[in-house]
Amino acid sequence: MNKIRFLVAMALCVIVSGVNAQNPIIQTYFTADPAPLVHDGTVYLYTTHDEDVTVKNFFTMHNWRCYSSTDMVNWTDHGVVASLKDFAWSDKTNGAWAPQCIERNGKFYLYCPIHGDGIGVLVADSPAGPFRDPLGHRLIVDSENIWNDIDPTVFVDDDGQGWLYWGNPNLFYVKLNEDMVSYDRSVGKNGVVAIEMTPEAFGPRAKPDDKHKTNYEEAPWLYKRGDLYYMIFAAAGIPEYIAYSTAPTAGGPWTYQGYIMERAPHLAFTNHPGIIDFKGNSYFFYHTQELSGGQGFKRSVSLEQFSYNADGSIPMIIPTKDGIKKGVSNLNPFQKVEAETIANSSGLKTLHDSNTGIYVSNIDDGDFLKVRDVDFGNGTKKFEANVATASSGGIIEIRIGGIDGTLLGVCEVKNTGGDLSWKIQSAKLKKVKGVHDVYFVFRGKNGNLFNFDWWTLKK
Repeated sequence: MNKIRFLVAMALCVIVSGVNAQNPIIQTYFTADPAPLVHDGTVYLYTTHDEDVTVKNFFTMHNWRCYSSTDMVNWTDHGVVASLKDFAWSDKTNGAWAPQCIERNGKFYLYCPIHGDGIGVLVADSPAGPFRDPLGHRLIVDSENIWNDIDPTVFVDDDGQGWLYWGNPNLFYVKLNEDMVSYDRSVGKNGVVAIEMTPEAFGPRAKPDDKHKTNYEEAPWLYKRGDLYYMIFAAAGIPEYIAYSTAPTAGGPWTYQGYIMERAPHLAFTNHPGIIDFKGNSYFFYHTQELSGGQGFKRSVSLEQFSYNADGSIPMIIPTKDGIKKGVSNLNPFQKVEAETIANSSGLKTLHDSNTGIYVSNIDDGDFLKVRDVDFGNGTKKFEANVATASSGGIIEIRIGGIDGTLLGVCEVKNTGGDLSWKIQSAKLKKVKGVHDVYFVFRGKNGNLFNFDWWTLKK
């Protein structure tokens, strides 16, 4: 999608949901198939990436992205953390479908389905990579139809046993060995166990054909809460709903529990769930087609907070535009804040440079970047930003309360000598105390005004 089309889509999103909306939680790229991981006080969110230009009217997906948050309202972009090119054994140039990452023994294992080419696994020493292929070949190729080897979900039980489930329209699993890149081949068919797809296990028959024997369709998500195991999944064929089953063990037997997310007008024809607990709250991730103005091959991750019922069942979750109304912590602006830490934005993209890392680009007149729950403490006097531009630049309006809210100051961004020649530029601020949502509103005469790396406040 070119800049004009992207801005039109964003404008539609803003008109419908307002700049105060939290959903979708990522606006700089089309993201889907959310896979959250809680590690060391941070939520890492792995997503697929729908390209701006859809080829042959089908999912166009070349890589996997990662975002992180410590407050559940501001998300920091870590860029592309893996791509199809990381699997030398595959000749696919499209099909980087829904992944999941898990940590074990200080290593991070990213299970990546390649549509039509099985499931591979990558490993890294940190959640955001760099990831490498430890095997040099597929991990999963043993189901009846390699085209159905998609949507892996991975879980390590309390006893150390790892489980990897996947599949559409059937559901399979293997019992992973401790190395997480091989599995026990003594069970099932060469190690692969096919789950019995009965209505009692995964819901009533969805369609009168042989393919859809049960409500289950794809996108399984396995986790444990107390002594109960939950399997969340996309259900009922296209358009997809979200349903779930429970079991006394990670291997079943599974009992169907019903729908937890109905279809809504702004949801895509596919959906993909992810559930975590973080800092005493429960969160449900999914994706919609709202950011693209209704294009089902250009999806965006959204997020809702929910509470389990007293009996442990999951309530019906209603997709909203407001999303998370209250974060779990405030943002400290007196340390360096990456510009790619964003709650909401309009018109922006993030890019990667080997020296700078991730930075915000594609900044035009009228674009904005919102950061939620910024704690000004007893007040501040100065704003600093690390910026770069080869043009005449522009300005950053620092506002609170909205894009037309109280103006605290204006930072003039002058020519720095190059689009990656970074300089710190500053502005005086009106004194304000307490916690506020901050809006950086960008103004200027030309397109691509400047690049934005980080910002901070000074007392």
